[in-house]
Amino acid sequence: MANQLGKRFKCESCGTEVLCTKAGVGTAQCCDKDMELQQPKALPSSD
Repeated sequence: MANQLGKRFKCESCGTEVLCTKAGVGTAQCCDKDMELQQPKALPSSD
């Protein structure tokens, strides 16, 4: 799996969050487990 630039990952065990600053092949790992890809946060409406 390739990591994409700008994607955020979070460790479910300890809560560490990581921002990918360089794209490449591999997976983000923490606490000997793969980190979960976080979904983008919704932007507030500008009504």
